[in-house]
Amino acid sequence: MLKQNKIFKILTAVATLLLVLFVIYQAGPVWGEDDLLNLEIRQLNNQIQSHKQQLDSLAEKQKVYSQAIAAKQEEKNSLSSQLELLENKVSKAELEIDATNLEINKVDLEARKISLDILDTNSRIDSQKEHISKLLRLVYKQDQVSALEILLLNDSISEFLNQAKYLENANEELKNSLVKLQSNKEKLERAQLNAKEKRRELATLKEEMERKTAQLKYQQAEKNNLLEATKSSESAYQDLLKQAKKEAQQAEAEISGLEKTIRDKMAQSSKDRLSGSDSTISWPVSGHTITATFHDPDYPFRRIIGEHSAIDIRAKQGSPLYAAADGYVARVKFDGSRAYAYIMIIHDNGLSTVYGHVSAVNVEADQYVTKGQRIGATGGGPGMPGSGSFSTGSHLHFEVRKNGIPVNPLDYLNN
Repeated sequence: MLKQNKIFKILTAVATLLLVLFVIYQAGPVWGEDDLLNLEIRQLNNQIQSHKQQLDSLAEKQKVYSQAIAAKQEEKNSLSSQLELLENKVSKAELEIDATNLEINKVDLEARKISLDILDTNSRIDSQKEHISKLLRLVYKQDQVSALEILLLNDSISEFLNQAKYLENANEELKNSLVKLQSNKEKLERAQLNAKEKRRELATLKEEMERKTAQLKYQQAEKNNLLEATKSSESAYQDLLKQAKKEAQQAEAEISGLEKTIRDKMAQSSKDRLSGSDSTISWPVSGHTITATFHDPDYPFRRIIGEHSAIDIRAKQGSPLYAAADGYVARVKFDGSRAYAYIMIIHDNGLSTVYGHVSAVNVEADQYVTKGQRIGATGGGPGMPGSGSFSTGSHLHFEVRKNGIPVNPLDYLNN
C-alpha cells in the first residue's frame, strides 16, 4: 500500500511538471520591458512608413489638380470655366488638408518614437552605469593586490595567468563600456533636441491646418457667391467682368494722379509732418492669411483686369482696418453704395498704401494718421457696401506703392 502511494505521488509530481511545461510552451517566451519597448518602436516605424506612402499618393493627386487649374487658366474666361477652376481649387485644397492631417499624424508618431528612443537610451545608460560600477570594483580590487599576492593565492602558474588575463580583459571591457556610455549620452542629447524640434514642427503644422481650413471655406464661399452674383448667367458674368475692369482702371488713374499731386504739394510745404515719420509698413488687419499674392499667377482675371497689384488678406466683413504707417490720407472713396471703395495714404520715403473693398471709413482726406490708428472696416462681401462689381468673398485688397509704382507688400511688411 505504501509503495503504491509512493508511486502515485511520483506520477502526480511528473504530471504536474509536464502540465507546467506545457503551459509555459503555450504561453511562449516571457518578454521583458526592453522587448516590449523595441516592439512598440518597430510598430511606430511601420506606421510612419505607411503615412509617408499615403502622403506621396496625395501629392500625386494634388499634381493632377494643379495641372487642371493651369489648363483652365489658359481657356477663355467664361462662367463655366471659372466655376470649374474654383471647383478644382476646392478639391486641391481638400487634398492639402488631408495631407496636412496625415503630416500631423506622422510627426506625432515620430515624436512618440523619439520619446521611446529616449526611454530605451536611458535604460541602456543605466545598465551601462551598473556594468561599469561592477568593473570598477573589480579593477579596484586588482589594484589593492600585488602580482606576488595573486601568485601565492593561486595553486598554479596557469591559474595565475588565467586570472591576470581576466583582469586585463576587465580593464579593456571597462574602456569599451565607457566609450559606449559616452556614445549613448550623445545619442540621448540628439534625441532630446529632436523631440523639441518635433514639438515645434507639430505646432506649425496645426497652425497651417487652421489656415488651410479657413482657405477652403473661403474658396467654397467664393464659388457659391459667384453663382449667386451671376444667377448662373454667362451674360451677367461678362457684364460683371466689364464693370470690374472699368472700376479697376478708374481707381488706378485716380491713385496715380493723386500720388504725384500730393507729393508735389508736400515738397512745397514747410510743415511736412511726413519727414522722419514712421514709414515701416505693418499689417493693416489682425489676420495674416493671404488669399491672393502680388502678381498672382492664379489670379483668374489677369487677362481682363491686368496683373494683381496687391495682396488679398482674408478678413471677415466689417473687421477693424488700421493705418499701416504714419501718413496723410490722400483719398477716401466711399459713398455707402456697392461701388468699389478704397482709402489711400501717403507715407515718407516715397511709400503709399491703398486699402480696397472698405465697408466703412473713420478718416477723411488731408487727415494725418499714425501707424495702428483705425481708419475704417474691411469688406468685399458680394453686394455689400464698398465691395465693387465683382468681389466674391470678404477680404482686404492691400497695395504698397514705391514712387507711385505697385510693389510686393510682403517685401515691406514687418512681422
